[in-house]
Amino acid sequence: MAQKSHGIQQLLGAEKKAADLVGDARKRKTKRLKQAKEEAISEIEQFRNERETIFKETQQNRFGQDDYQKQITEDTNSKLMLIERQVKENKGAVVKRILELVYDISPKLHETSEFKHNLNVFVLFIFCICFRLNYYFN
Repeated sequence: MAQKSHGIQQLLGAEKKAADLVGDARKRKTKRLKQAKEEAISEIEQFRNERETIFKETQQNRFGQDDYQKQITEDTNSKLMLIERQVKENKGAVVKRILELVYDISPKLHETSEFKHNLNVFVLFIFCICFRLNYYFN
């Protein structure tokens, strides 16, 4: 019985040792996962910072200054002033041309009306010829 007790004690000790090994492995795994997550976050932040720096450099090179909105506003205002000046200069000529087009009316028959009129004249002409022929032969 002592041997059985000793064998059971040995099995319990081995089981405890295995449980400790499994627990240690789980702790190491958890620690490695946390470390990998921190490294990934660090790499993402580094990549984001690099891209942001490249974007800012590109933006600065493209617009030549940090305040590009001011440049756009100035360009827009100068173009608007040019358009307003052109409107003032050409307003009279445009109104005059519109009035010329409105008042310059040349009345004439529509194509279909002209054809109908010509057809009526032709029918009348044929009628006259037939009437005269009838008059001569009767």
